[in-house]
Amino acid sequence: MRKHRIGLHGLAPIAAMIVACGVAGTVAFARSAAAPQNTAVPQISGTAKEGSTLTASNGTWSNTPTSFGYQWRRCASDGTACGDITTATKQTYDPATADIGRTLRVVVTASNADGKASATSDATDVVDSKSGPANSVKPAVSGTATVGQELRVSQGTWSPKPTSFGYQWQRCSSTGTDCINVGGATSSTYGVRSADVGHRMRALVTARTSAGRSTVASTPSSVVLDNTVTTTTTSTTTVQGNKAPTITFISLRRVGARVFARFRVCDDGLGRITVIERDNKSRALASERRFRITRTASCATYSRSWIPAPRFRTKGRYVVTLRAVDTSNALSRIVSRSLVRR
Repeated sequence: MRKHRIGLHGLAPIAAMIVACGVAGTVAFARSAAAPQNTAVPQISGTAKEGSTLTASNGTWSNTPTSFGYQWRRCASDGTACGDITTATKQTYDPATADIGRTLRVVVTASNADGKASATSDATDVVDSKSGPANSVKPAVSGTATVGQELRVSQGTWSPKPTSFGYQWQRCSSTGTDCINVGGATSSTYGVRSADVGHRMRALVTARTSAGRSTVASTPSSVVLDNTVTTTTTSTTTVQGNKAPTITFISLRRVGARVFARFRVCDDGLGRITVIERDNKSRALASERRFRITRTASCATYSRSWIPAPRFRTKGRYVVTLRAVDTSNALSRIVSRSLVRR
């Protein structure tokens, strides 16, 4: 029997084939991970009014999408509780009678040969009737934004003169954004409650005539404070004239189940500060934890992370409030940030 030997020249083509297969496999793997990824959410342009045309932008995507799909959604007046509008699958949408008093969002789906991904726009303003009254001066909130006090919202100025008004109070972040309806708060006055501490309050005012209705958001209140009275006493261990610490909420983000908060604390004395963190969610029992920090400068920035209880990891808005207290029990104001899980 003859034995066949493969020389170096014979091995070269085989080696080339192995390398080529390896490169092809690498390319195929890279391609499988190259589905579009959203880098800026879609935006809606146009007037939120019955019969007008709204247009969705595609947003910004990496990995070069080759096509886009659209799904318009009808939501509550605060942009929650959204449901698909079955036939609204084009880039433009004309609000219908069923949309009056609601807000709208659009889900944009980007696709390429390797996959697809979706991103949801922010909500529009509340959709008005085609012939609803026009607002020229926005409603304004007055009163003391402190727990136990009462806020009042004005009607604003409208043309033609409305025959009736409706109200919906909303609880917003400390910057006046991310506003959510307060259940049952539908009169022109609002009693400030403990759940509002660290937030700003505003009201949606709806003006009605025989021809239609229009809704506009009021200016927001100042940040709500609680009604706890803090007294400072003087002793051999207390500095007279001690000022309360200040705290600034820089950022809040979620990675998996863990939440990361970044904040800045300032005080007129060095040493230990306690930061009181509180988890809040609609219809969920609040939870509190405390972080101890030691300052070696008058102001410093800190980061802390934790895993919220399961009741805070469901769909909806999750609000985190922070408050600093020094060794003499002087309290800062409450600051807040929120995340929305969809």
